[in-house]
Amino acid sequence: MLSVNNQTFSQTVLESPNPVLVHFWAPWCGLCLLINPLLSKVQTEWEGQLQVVSVNADENFKLANTYQLKNLPTLILFNQGHIIHRIEGFQGRDELIQTLRRVSLNALAQSA
Repeated sequence: MLSVNNQTFSQTVLESPNPVLVHFWAPWCGLCLLINPLLSKVQTEWEGQLQVVSVNADENFKLANTYQLKNLPTLILFNQGHIIHRIEGFQGRDELIQTLRRVSLNALAQSA
């Protein structure tokens, strides 16, 4: 999973021609680390159609403030620079996968 920061966020996420799922996390957040394998699987499933990137919220405070993070992990799906969907916290693996599939497929349909 590609790691982005304050300097690379705009080019990697906001200017991307494909939908981008941003995983805001912190090293002290156990749930954040727990969902990394799941996000890697999502990246593999939609390779070429959806990019998954991570942002360390502790090291990129400006981005954390910009997107008003209240909980970690927070997942935000961007499409053509716009927020399509936001998932805060962790509801469980199956529910997260269902939400990502539904929202990602909608985003892919909109960008086609």
